[in-house]
Amino acid sequence: MKVKKRVRLIQDAGKEAIFVQADVTKEADVKAIVDKAVGVFGQLDIAFNNAGVGGENPSLIEQTEAEYDRTMNVNVKGVWLSMKYEIAQMLKQGRGSIVNTASAYGVVAFPTFPLYTASKSAVIGLTKAAALQYAKAGIRINVVAPAVIETDMFEAATGGQDEAKAYMTGLHPIGRIGTPLEVANAVLFLSSDLASFTTGATLMVDGGFVAQ
Repeated sequence: MKVKKRVRLIQDAGKEAIFVQADVTKEADVKAIVDKAVGVFGQLDIAFNNAGVGGENPSLIEQTEAEYDRTMNVNVKGVWLSMKYEIAQMLKQGRGSIVNTASAYGVVAFPTFPLYTASKSAVIGLTKAAALQYAKAGIRINVVAPAVIETDMFEAATGGQDEAKAYMTGLHPIGRIGTPLEVANAVLFLSSDLASFTTGATLMVDGGFVAQ
C-alpha cells in the first residue's frame, strides 16, 4: 500500500509517522483517526482532508442512486465528518489549520462530471461556512482546488490513452497537467503561518483552467 510505504520513508528519515486505516464515510472510523493522532502526537495542529472519488458515468440521467451515494458520501460526508472531529480537538487547543481538497470542477462546471462537480462545489461551500463559524476560535479552514493532476485517478479517467491525455492537457492554458507536488506545496502554504490571515479561501492549483 502506497500510504504504508510513505510512512516507512518518513520513519527512515528519522521522523515520526503512523498509519491508521479508516473509511471516511463512517463516523467511528473518522473519530478513531483523530483520537489516534492526538494520542500519539499530543495535539492536532494541521489536518488535510484529501479522500475523494471521481465520477464514473458521464450521463446524469443514467447515473444511479448508488453512484450518487458513493460520490457524496466520500467527497462531502467524509469532509464533514473529518472537520467535525478535527475542529472539536482544535477548539480544545485554541488553534489549528484545516485544508480540504475540492477541485477546479467545483468552481466551474464540467458537463460529463455532474455528480463530481456537485460534490466538490459542496466541499467549497462547507469549507466557507465552517471557516466563518470558527474564525474567531483560532482555526483556519481553506480549500485547495486542483485541475487535472498526474494521479491514479487521471490514469483511470484517460484509460492510459495518449489521445485522451492530450485532450486533458489542452484544457490547461499553462500547457501541461499538474503534479502532486504542486498541490502539496499549496497545501503546505495554506497550513502554515505564512497563510495566517487566510481562511475560507479557495486556492486554485489549475494551470489557469478556471481563468478561461
